Amino acid sequence: MPGPRWTHSGGDRPLRPESAGQESVYDHRRLRQWLAGQAAATGGGPSRRHVLGLLGAAGAAAALAPALPAPAHADSGGRDGGPPGIVKPLPPELLTVRGTNAETNWQALRTTGYHTPVDRFFVRNHTATPLLDPRTWRLTVWGSGLRGGAVDFTYGDLRSLPAVTLSACVECAGNGRSHFTSQQGDRVTGTPWTMGAIGAARWRGARLADVLRHAGVGRHAVDVMPRGLDGHYVDGGTDFGRVRRPLPLAKALDDVLLAYEMNGEPLPYDHGRPVRLVVPSWAGIASIKWVGDIEVADHPLFSPWNSVFYRLFGPAHPPGGSAPISVQPVRSAFEYAPGTAFAAGVRHRLTGRSWSGRGGIRRVEVSTDGGRSWRPARLHDRPHRHGWTRWSTDWTPHGTGRTELLARATDTAGNTQPARAVPNDQGYFFDAVVRHPAVVV
Repeated sequence: MPGPRWTHSGGDRPLRPESAGQESVYDHRRLRQWLAGQAAATGGGPSRRHVLGLLGAAGAAAALAPALPAPAHADSGGRDGGPPGIVKPLPPELLTVRGTNAETNWQALRTTGYHTPVDRFFVRNHTATPLLDPRTWRLTVWGSGLRGGAVDFTYGDLRSLPAVTLSACVECAGNGRSHFTSQQGDRVTGTPWTMGAIGAARWRGARLADVLRHAGVGRHAVDVMPRGLDGHYVDGGTDFGRVRRPLPLAKALDDVLLAYEMNGEPLPYDHGRPVRLVVPSWAGIASIKWVGDIEVADHPLFSPWNSVFYRLFGPAHPPGGSAPISVQPVRSAFEYAPGTAFAAGVRHRLTGRSWSGRGGIRRVEVSTDGGRSWRPARLHDRPHRHGWTRWSTDWTPHGTGRTELLARATDTAGNTQPARAVPNDQGYFFDAVVRHPAVVV
């Protein structure tokens, strides 16, 4: 399949890909702002308890945000035995339920082609899927970074803007989290995803850049913060409010999409209907679903999702935590269930996929003996940064017994999956080679 590219129904210029260097500069600047501003108030690195206090004190600022309608939710109890709040069926051969979430089973991707069908695309919900009507939906763009006042967009307004199509993956930052414990013995918190918190789709919508320009983004704008229309997220007795997370203006004006279609159809409810953000190559939390308003500010913005969550805490990281995480690392997965049996003396075609937010995949190596020897896999897609690359290799096992299949990818920026991931308390960005159990019979 051809690599992803922007296509325009309105004849506009193509979008310029953002460089990893720009993102790195932003990350370091935000970390300096965080440590300088908040550490001064605490006499040291900012604790998460102090962060919660700061966020609570920011309630007055939040009161300036437009009032959003109360979301409608899916019927209690879900469908087909699924959890409350997920609308689509969750057959166990396609998806594994994890709390309010559903993880794609990798063996269900073997015959799907490049894009992930909606019926097996993973679901990451903080609360429950709201049932929103495009006819009454509104997007409000507001804040100190605009030249004028707040501007509303209807669904029709959005669809009247030049349409853009992008083939890209969306992936939860916690994808692979369970392997911190199962492979490395590290204790982490959060949903115990294996490797199925990722999916690739063909997204269509309006560029966020076009919306911001129509709204009158000013010269001094710094950050852009979309907010979802799903319910308030409450954890441990703390109400964190609706899901929201800032983006640097440079990223917002570059390659971010306000998508209203997925794989040629209107967005399904569980995946953001009527409109969601797609932030290519970044942690999935940036791709806010069911977006209802966007704050544009002339100063740095913070929310629980770039301060309490989605930063790296732990002994290997700065005392106050890392900068907010953004670009996804390189990862790989086999298209088989753990413990799959393979017949000895028979040629098997092993298949899988690799991806990286920092560059396209240029090499994949596979081991069928637990990492003692490696051989190159055949790549079936050209390298591109926002999607994954399918690969395969032939294997004729001879002896019987248990073994481990390993896949190790290298991207075009030179990043290779390590043997061990650097641990962090919340289990983000597991990028080590996964030891995939198999048995030869």
